[in-house]
Amino acid sequence: MYNLIQAAAATKGGFDWSMIIMIVAMFAIVYFFMIKPQRKRQKEIENFRKSLAIGSKVVTASGVYGTVKSLNEGQPYLTIEIAKGVTVQIDRNYVYAEGSQQPQQQ
Repeated sequence: MYNLIQAAAATKGGFDWSMIIMIVAMFAIVYFFMIKPQRKRQKEIENFRKSLAIGSKVVTASGVYGTVKSLNEGQPYLTIEIAKGVTVQIDRNYVYAEGSQQPQQQ
């Protein structure tokens, strides 16, 4: 019983730096392995969307391959052709990647 009281008194008065260091280390790990790569990817996507031009091959978020036919400047959407003579309007935020490796149409 005496040892238990002595141990409680010893931990009560001291400041535990190891807990602070562990919390900081956890935040650093989360930042470098999750947040920083995600920000980098978002910047790449944003730069790709800014560089879109008529004739660019794209892939939408839903996996539809197409070619940009109209950028509709000032509008939140662009027009892509997904098959010969078939065009759709899609929100710019849903165009994610260059579709240079489109599947062959039969």
